[in-house]
Amino acid sequence: MNRTSRAGTRRPECEPNGAGSGLREVDGRSAETRPVEEPRAPLPTRLGDTAPLPARAREELRAGVAELGLGDLPEISLARLEGHLRLLLAWNRAVNLTAIRDPAEAVRLHVLDSLTAVPVLRSRGVDGILDLGSGGGYPGLPLAVALPARRALLVDSIGKKAAFLRTAVAALDLAGAVDVASTRAETLAVDRVHRGRWPAVVARAVADLAELAELALPLVCVGGVLVAWKRGPLDAELAAAADAIAALGGGEPAVESIAVPGLVSHRLVIVPKLRATPSRFPRDPATRARDRRRAIAESPTIGRAAAARPS
Repeated sequence: MNRTSRAGTRRPECEPNGAGSGLREVDGRSAETRPVEEPRAPLPTRLGDTAPLPARAREELRAGVAELGLGDLPEISLARLEGHLRLLLAWNRAVNLTAIRDPAEAVRLHVLDSLTAVPVLRSRGVDGILDLGSGGGYPGLPLAVALPARRALLVDSIGKKAAFLRTAVAALDLAGAVDVASTRAETLAVDRVHRGRWPAVVARAVADLAELAELALPLVCVGGVLVAWKRGPLDAELAAAADAIAALGGGEPAVESIAVPGLVSHRLVIVPKLRATPSRFPRDPATRARDRRRAIAESPTIGRAAAARPS
């Protein structure tokens, strides 16, 4: 329908205001129009829909596996490790799963870094793991493949990440042993199915050790372990976490260095579970945050450790 302007000139209700201007006029007023976006291709759900890893990345994986003393991994396990990373890199174009884009670097900093805990867990006879804050599936999926795990639970409260994890589990044909939970650790900790039921809880880049221990140790069975991935000097962080670990039923942490090239600054912190965790733990997030602020105010050294986050 045409309208008459004040000057008596008739113009279309919608009319380009100059070629390529991106503006249209409605009732004589300019309004910006948005460019039409190309529809996004669906995210892959099968390994066959993903690009193969470059030769350099595949060589890095096999060399690193041998360096870790895991030369006994069957070919199907290596294929699953590769397939997981292929899916991650494909999904990462639409869902923020990792800041690492280079496949060979992702092999070293995600896959091999995750596998550094295999000897630790095997030596303790661990066949069940809960991965807290799993994100793109590291370290939980590589550990489930390499141990191999009889059961594993990948936990992430972010829905898009949990959707990726479910896709990866199905694509790798691990649905019989690996499950995914889109929830928070505090929720699992009050569930009888999970509280005190896991031989090992593992976590990379989740929180400082005191905070992580409060979230993870309630889920670990007596005799089990918490394994945390850390970097660099840890004396201050370990000191800050000592009282919390003891109150939660944990024993003295052990720190293991990593001898793999490119990972020499990485550490594994292993916290044994000696006693049942009191039922009041974990506390609610607000209480934990208040106590963290108090610790930072009272002790600059401990405060810096408590505020630090692993990379």
